[in-house]
Amino acid sequence: MPGRHGDGDSQNAGEAGTFETLRDEGEYFVHVKQFQKAIESFTKALEMSTGDKNCLVTRSKCWLQLGNAENALTDAEEALREDKDFIRGLYQKAEALYQLGDFETALVFFHRGHKLRPELQELRMGIQKSEEAINNSIGVPESVKLQASGDLSYFFKHEEQKELAQQAFSAKSKTSYSDSKAKQSKGTYQKPGAKKEAKKERERPKSGGDSKTIKQLLGELYGDKEYLEKLMKDKSLTGEKSPMERDIKHKVYDGLEYLNSRADFWRQQKPMYARKRDKEKSRRSAKQQSRDPRSYILRSLDEIEEDQSEGKYEQSLKKAQKVLKQVEGMSSDELQNRAEIMATLYSSIGNAYLEMNNFNRSMEYHERDLELSREHDLEDAKSRALDNLGRVYARKGSFQKAIDVWCEKIPMSKSPLESAWLFHEIGRCHLELNQYVDARDNGRKALEAAKEAEDDTWKLHASVLVAQSEVKNGELQAAASSFEESLQIAKDLEDNVAEQAIKKALDEVNGKIVRGEGDDEDEDTDKKTEQRPGTAGSAKIESRPGSTERESRSTKKTPSSDRKSSREYTDSSEEEQKTEETKEKEQEVAE
Repeated sequence: MPGRHGDGDSQNAGEAGTFETLRDEGEYFVHVKQFQKAIESFTKALEMSTGDKNCLVTRSKCWLQLGNAENALTDAEEALREDKDFIRGLYQKAEALYQLGDFETALVFFHRGHKLRPELQELRMGIQKSEEAINNSIGVPESVKLQASGDLSYFFKHEEQKELAQQAFSAKSKTSYSDSKAKQSKGTYQKPGAKKEAKKERERPKSGGDSKTIKQLLGELYGDKEYLEKLMKDKSLTGEKSPMERDIKHKVYDGLEYLNSRADFWRQQKPMYARKRDKEKSRRSAKQQSRDPRSYILRSLDEIEEDQSEGKYEQSLKKAQKVLKQVEGMSSDELQNRAEIMATLYSSIGNAYLEMNNFNRSMEYHERDLELSREHDLEDAKSRALDNLGRVYARKGSFQKAIDVWCEKIPMSKSPLESAWLFHEIGRCHLELNQYVDARDNGRKALEAAKEAEDDTWKLHASVLVAQSEVKNGELQAAASSFEESLQIAKDLEDNVAEQAIKKALDEVNGKIVRGEGDDEDEDTDKKTEQRPGTAGSAKIESRPGSTERESRSTKKTPSSDRKSSREYTDSSEEEQKTEETKEKEQEVAE
């Protein structure tokens, strides 16, 4: 089987190929919004490459789509373990925290990501929605109006006790004052006009400096300072009418005094002229980084891949074309791995055009990718280009060309799972070309590879393909056995939709067997295949893993439900057979 090697290096390469296949399979399931299957694929991929941050982030997105914010947060934190500034990880962690209702912490991580990549719209929207959620939770100062309503007997009782204590104290002080005055009149000296000093009212804290300077010194805390100052202006909360209002006022004063003291401290630790100098240094370093073409190109490749994984194909196409223009203007000395980077860009542009249904432009760039890979002996890039070209041909309906391209890729397969996918897609193309024997043989190869990979999903796809090919080839007994095998796999996978479709197909095959059909059709089918080699069907197939499931669930013929009731369907089957024979005769006359 392709993908089985003897030496250790080849085995490692096979594991890497399996990881890439599983990762691509997961991204496809995300694209078609089958998030549970995507999670399963990424989990298998992470077992082979533990800690891959892109897989972790994409799986975190899937968890969020399924409403499991706790697992989404766990994956996002794991993606940030090695790289704290990984922008996708920061954004995903913020989203998970927001879904968990921790709006304040989510706002912190949205701000952290926005500081690193201020041009990203998603981070700005995250900051805005987090702030709105916080305001909706606690309200703004103007919306808070406290009213003296309800049972306030506790507070009144406390006030009465306080007044009684003050009266008792004043009576006692009068008595002691009269006694002391009598003593003083006996010879002690007292300064004339001396009075008890009145208690001073607490002054409002004042900030030392203009608002612009204070804002630069406090940074994010300046928003808290503005909030406290607005709170001070609301006399319904910070008046002098009740003890509660006075207590709120003192708390606000405490907060303002603290912020003013911090501003004074930071002003002494780092004066404004030093801040301006550091800011200028950071600007110069940013300019130097922007002048480094390699870091810019690698960063752009990550952005292109991220855009395509999120379905933003037009945006990724523009970025890839812009980067390609820059790379083409550089030499191999200026940019290491120039050929490999150009091949990657060709592939990204081709994939974008393919998803935009511009097949001719897609084929043009994938052929460039293949030509460049062959010229510079880039084995992985060559395998990728053949894979993508086969997809384009299949989507166009050029099934024979897709077969030729994928057959060239078979020796490059690095794992049984990849081989299963290749043989299955080749078999589907043969089925579309009415080459049923070749379709059956490739389906059996795909089934063997899927069994070696121990992948039940691809066992189901391959066994259904074998059964469909055998039905078309008139091998009804073999088709019934293949459908029974497919039915058992579908039950093991708990795929109810596939199970129902296979049951219907199996009933139809059994009905044909009861009616004695199929024995005479085998030779006719072979003759038809020989008379019309290369006749392309009208249906187009998806080349990503999982496309077979949709095809197997949409069987064209409606089967009967039981062998005993086959007579009820005899008339309709004969009419269908006559219609097919009439079409075939008309086509032969036309040829």
